[in-house]
Amino acid sequence: MFDALAENLESAWRKLRGQDKISASNIQEALQTVRRALLSADVNLQVVQEFMAAVEAKALGAEVISGVRPDQQFIKIVHDELVAVMGSENTPLLRAEQPPTVILMAGLQGTGKTTATAKLALYLRKLDRTCLLVATDIYRPAAIDQLITLGDQINVPVFSLGTDVDPVEIARQGVARARETGIDTVIIDTAGRLQIDQDMMAELAQIKTTVQPDETLLVVDAMTGQEAANLTRTFQEEIGITGAILTKLDGDSRGGAALSVRQVSGQPIKFVGVGEKVEALQPFYPDRMASRILGMGDVLTLVEKAQEEINLEDAAKMQEKMLKAEFDFTDFLKQMRLLKNLGSLGGLLKMMPGMGKLSNNQLQEGETKLKRAETIINSMTPEERHNPDLLASSPSRRRRIAKGASVSDREVSDLLSQFSQMRSMMKKLGSGQMPAGMGNLFGGMGPAPAKKKPKKKKGFADL
Repeated sequence: MFDALAENLESAWRKLRGQDKISASNIQEALQTVRRALLSADVNLQVVQEFMAAVEAKALGAEVISGVRPDQQFIKIVHDELVAVMGSENTPLLRAEQPPTVILMAGLQGTGKTTATAKLALYLRKLDRTCLLVATDIYRPAAIDQLITLGDQINVPVFSLGTDVDPVEIARQGVARARETGIDTVIIDTAGRLQIDQDMMAELAQIKTTVQPDETLLVVDAMTGQEAANLTRTFQEEIGITGAILTKLDGDSRGGAALSVRQVSGQPIKFVGVGEKVEALQPFYPDRMASRILGMGDVLTLVEKAQEEINLEDAAKMQEKMLKAEFDFTDFLKQMRLLKNLGSLGGLLKMMPGMGKLSNNQLQEGETKLKRAETIINSMTPEERHNPDLLASSPSRRRRIAKGASVSDREVSDLLSQFSQMRSMMKKLGSGQMPAGMGNLFGGMGPAPAKKKPKKKKGFADL
């Protein structure tokens, strides 16, 4: 996400490297590069103009800070302005003083509205809030069935009255049912259209008047870019929204929607969808998103994702095994499966500072090599996984594993060698030493250096 925008912005910083300070003359080329980058990312033109005016004013008015290069200072100014454009801080969902809290979901067909409804319910359920989903989309084939299936998947009840009842009445009865049964939050999935039309807007307005929602959330496809701003403006003017959910932010998104929605509507982005899985919904933090756009990573979100998946007691045991060099292939397999639960390798690495410049080819290569390592380990017997030293002294075992995994004998030998190297490194760390070669543990998957490339060493990603 935002790969093209981040790459284009990187060229803007280069314009100021080597300068003593920011001046009216040397900043113009950098400003033009930022402007082109935002327009290429499909950011709304009005938003771009306001953004650039603010950046230029702050850059020219900035005091020279000792020890800070002009390009670093300019990056900080752009970062702060990105945060301001996207809303400055996270805006949590409103909660009614007297339950149920009513959330109305709005948006066009195809934006992922029904899936976002279920994702939001799961997110709230993890906060120990009971939810009821209400199916009012009586027009799209199988829309009600889809919501019921998703509700079953996340163990959240769905209220529906079929396709022959007026959606306004379904919404009214759904809220009444929640009130009677002591449900904390009602989420109403409404009908969408392929494009905005008056019938849809009139129905939405009537549902809103009837149920008086605490939140009206517009679901926006992040990949629509410039069109997202126009859609947001129309819904805000005709219905009135309290916030937005950006879906498909993990796709080939140019970033325009994230930078346009808040500025155009005046309402905050509250959540972002970052994958197809029903767990793939995150609260939106403007400062974290700005860091991702600028290739600075997003460690806080990475930590939060890990906290959801990792058992602290298991993690402590695993750490102890690693530092004593008792870490085996069974443990390694567990760690790989944990990574899969956290998301794609590419998605995780790009949340780490300094990893934002990894190319898609590099990430794909890393994914492929990790999958190959898993295949090799799966071809081992339980005894061999537990005692990797057995394989070091047995060529016949290595040949059998290679055949079972459909890889070469050399690839199995390389995995054993690199695994042994990793255990040796961990043991040194456990004794307080800093082993050489730590940077090559993942096969040098980080961004390529700007100067002459050093001689390549084999690492874990070279399996």
